[in-house]
Amino acid sequence: MNADAFRQLFQYHFDENRKIWDTHIMSLSQEQFLKPDAYSVGSVRNQVVHMMSCDDYWFSGLRGLDMPDMPDPTPFEDRAAIRARWDGIEQNMKAYLAALTDDMLFTHPLPGGDRLLALWQILLHVTHHAVDHRAQLLKLLNSLGVETTYQDYIFYVFDHYDGGEPQP
Repeated sequence: MNADAFRQLFQYHFDENRKIWDTHIMSLSQEQFLKPDAYSVGSVRNQVVHMMSCDDYWFSGLRGLDMPDMPDPTPFEDRAAIRARWDGIEQNMKAYLAALTDDMLFTHPLPGGDRLLALWQILLHVTHHAVDHRAQLLKLLNSLGVETTYQDYIFYVFDHYDGGEPQP
């Protein structure tokens, strides 16, 4: 386990999120984007707001900031504004990950009830939680008639890495 492995895992996380945004979410009608659904946290909008907020929650804490409450997704109707906010959160995550060292992975950076979690456990949780919600999002998109594709990590590696190293 090392920092570079986590940077690769998070690059997968960022790339898969962007693929879903660019390929599927931006082409939805507003009605499809907001359509209520009883599955998971609800509509496509609710899913993306939840996903964005989870990343912000954990990485705010890791950066020593207050961990924000999960917002009510109702005011988030403009996809471009959501995407811009998400892009800002992603940039904060990338800056944190750029400074990540192997030694940091075994520290316990959060206070309170989360103080028992090692950094590597938090990072793994963030990526696993995101895979779960991306799968839920793909299910919602599919139910709206959108043809979706896989998000398997192994296919990402085959497409982007040769022997563990990024391909040119």
